[in-house]
Amino acid sequence: MRTWIAIGSSFAAALLLGVLHFTDADATVQFGVGIVALALLAWTVGVGTECVGARFGPATTGVLQSTLGNLPELFIVIFALRAGEIVVAQTSILGSLLANALLILGLAIIAGAWRSEDGVMRFGRRLPNDTTTLLMLVVFMITILSASLSANDRASEHAVAISSIGAVLILVVYGAWLANYLRAGAGEGPAIGEEHPPPLGFGTGVVVLALAGVAAAFTSDWFVAAIDPAVAELGISKAFTGLVIVAIAGNAVENVVGVQLAWKRRYDLSISVIKNSVAQIAAFLYPALVLISLLFTQRLTFGVPPGGIVLVVALVFAALAIWQITGDGEAPGYEGLALLATYAVLATVVWFE
Repeated sequence: MRTWIAIGSSFAAALLLGVLHFTDADATVQFGVGIVALALLAWTVGVGTECVGARFGPATTGVLQSTLGNLPELFIVIFALRAGEIVVAQTSILGSLLANALLILGLAIIAGAWRSEDGVMRFGRRLPNDTTTLLMLVVFMITILSASLSANDRASEHAVAISSIGAVLILVVYGAWLANYLRAGAGEGPAIGEEHPPPLGFGTGVVVLALAGVAAAFTSDWFVAAIDPAVAELGISKAFTGLVIVAIAGNAVENVVGVQLAWKRRYDLSISVIKNSVAQIAAFLYPALVLISLLFTQRLTFGVPPGGIVLVVALVFAALAIWQITGDGEAPGYEGLALLATYAVLATVVWFE
């Protein structure tokens, strides 16, 4: 019953945002309702995915959870690009990467270590190492193109073409990794056992997923329309809005589900959900959006403008941090706390940008 109440609340929040949008209500109110609606819809997508994923193993369920959980983020960036909000579009992608790699992973490690008998969260090493490889590839692309833009060299004049070629190559690498990863996990049992039955049936879960996806598309459009006037009224920068607020709201599935799974001692599935999200944002969502942006006037590239060098440095150190912390398949609580501290420092710097 509580599940249905929560699902109904997510659709009600989306409907309320639509009413506020078409009645030209205060932009700040729309902005606040939009954040809540996106977070609730992301949670609803997570419920539907859990029901569908009950038939599959941790590998497939983690990929499915991350793919559908990133729907709100996908729609936000597409509508932001259409509206010409290139800063919000790019910072929300990079913010999603950093939020999942630092904030959410840190919270999951703290929860998992707290619940572990010896204070150490343990999990398979393959996925963290694979994710770091994919993340390093994308970070290399971002770093080298950002350096070109900062130097204003000849290559910087072709940032769109370079990004398009890089996007295709990254998608090929991601596709090869995904096929191998799913094949290796094909023999695993269901990720959700009988002791943890899904809240809804398989068919109902599919319907909920479909409706939540449609609602997320409309909500993202209305939310993006409210960003510009809202941040002007609130006095927050668009960079902070995209990097922190939109990134956390748009990835509420991983924010909640990954930590919950760690608390329930389902460590491998927790890491699968969080690290698959990192891999998908970096090696699938970002390059896919680079190619989709070719349809709009404002083009998304892998290059961060000279003023955004802080984000490039943060990405490099984030990739190194998650490799060092998760590469050995175990993480004590203080390492999760270190990831949280890193994210807090980054958010503080961006707040004052």
